[in-house]
Amino acid sequence: MKFSFKTIFAVLAMAFLVISCRTSDNDPIDPVNPNTEIEGLLKIKEITNDTHVIELYSKSGATTLGYNDIKLRIKNKSTNQYEKSATVKWTPLMHMTMMSHSCPNSAVQKVTSDGSLYSGYIVFQMPGNATEYWDLKIDYTIGTNNYTATTVVDVPVATKQTVSSFLGSDNVKYVVAYIEPKSPKVAINDMVLGVWKMQDMMTFPVVDGYTVKVDPRMPGMGNHSSPNNVHATQTAAGKLYNGKLSLTMTGYWKINLQLAKGDGTVLAGQEITDANPASTLFFEIEF
Repeated sequence: MKFSFKTIFAVLAMAFLVISCRTSDNDPIDPVNPNTEIEGLLKIKEITNDTHVIELYSKSGATTLGYNDIKLRIKNKSTNQYEKSATVKWTPLMHMTMMSHSCPNSAVQKVTSDGSLYSGYIVFQMPGNATEYWDLKIDYTIGTNNYTATTVVDVPVATKQTVSSFLGSDNVKYVVAYIEPKSPKVAINDMVLGVWKMQDMMTFPVVDGYTVKVDPRMPGMGNHSSPNNVHATQTAAGKLYNGKLSLTMTGYWKINLQLAKGDGTVLAGQEITDANPASTLFFEIEF
């Protein structure tokens, strides 16, 4: 079989066009702006110092009361390049009228080894107001150079309770936060919660080995519950708590909670009975 020069040329031209289209569609052409790393994220704000611009991101583009999954990138002002070898630490701080304190937060780690995106979580356990506010101090090291930047963080009042700070019967102050499901469904949902304790005003380690008992109820529908819920426990020390949340219909749900030690001792919250329709420890969702 013979091919003409025109046929071969047409095939090569088509192949070049396909490769060019794939490159332009999928590959970040500009290495200075690797936007593929932040797909699905919205910018919260930028923080600047003399050397860098720090970009803060979340899925919602905001910081909220409760659990926040936050990403950041550090852009060098002089080179316009994103830093890939920084060691980052952050310190959230609530400035109150008479004192200051921090909140539960994780270490900051790189999302991928060769990328420029860093990730961690912060649990703001109280909202800001006209005279009391949160700020976020970011300290980071690149090579042998140390840098810092600080910004005020907006934490508004929430319409539903997704975080609770309370004193347990053991005289320890705890913080419990709702994390998943973010988009509840009429189904048995995978549930993720977090439990931390206040070691001091600046230190809030994860609590290990406890159980968060869950009893979801619909107050507007006779306070009925749902079947097949699974209390939240850890898979390993230092981790978040996982369970199952059964939701049988759409609407407003109060997720009644009890925090219990490994030996079953209940530290906070009450069991739901005919005489006691709600726990003092709870989360709220509506969908």
